[in-house]
Amino acid sequence: MSRLALVSAMHEELAAVLARMPDESKTVVAGREFWIGHWHGHEVVAVLSRIGKVAAATTTTVLIERFGVNRVVFTGVAGGLGPQVKVGDVVVADAFMQHDMDASPLFARHEVPLTGLSCFQVDASLREALLQSAALALQDVVQSLPRQDWLKIDLAQARVHHGLVISGDRFISQSADSAELQRRLPHALAVEMECAAMAQVCHDYGVPMAAVRTISDRADDAAHVDFAQFIHSIASSYSAAVLDRLLRHLPR
Repeated sequence: MSRLALVSAMHEELAAVLARMPDESKTVVAGREFWIGHWHGHEVVAVLSRIGKVAAATTTTVLIERFGVNRVVFTGVAGGLGPQVKVGDVVVADAFMQHDMDASPLFARHEVPLTGLSCFQVDASLREALLQSAALALQDVVQSLPRQDWLKIDLAQARVHHGLVISGDRFISQSADSAELQRRLPHALAVEMECAAMAQVCHDYGVPMAAVRTISDRADDAAHVDFAQFIHSIASSYSAAVLDRLLRHLPR
């Protein structure tokens, strides 16, 4: 039977997932709480990724080895890098790269040693399903959300993008660092701390993976401002709506 992993970055997002799994049961492995249940007829395992590449890779390995998941879907937030990517937008990943991987001169910069790869592609069919689900969910959520005057943006203008997402073990919160990433990796749309490592594990095991990231900031000097409020007010609603749309139509 197909078993789908729903991996969340934040507690608020996981709580929104668990609220839609009336029969969930908890198992603790490697200090992590894994919740097994059903959503729209799918058998799912929900868990927090934890923060950083090693922690996220451990979570993904346990999902595959211990719980036998054969598809992984990640939801979380990220900092926007691409000039067209605004706060409140959504990015569905096409591929992931570790922006801080550098084993040169033995290997090319960003290449993961002994793999021949610098980018890990997401599963094409899962990506397409997420793109469609995100577009519909964005319409649902934006219409139902109360005004967010503190955010100083018009959520009705929020868009869904797709492209390269980069990961590293550092929270990018200074404009100089953001500008350097944009210069070095101009095709990157967003930056975060987990998914490239998760994608590498899924690649090693041959498990399809896809991910969607809500843009919470521009990875600049204002990246920490109102982050908690953004997660509570917007990101958790986005994630739950995207997953609800996805699981309604995803083949079992």
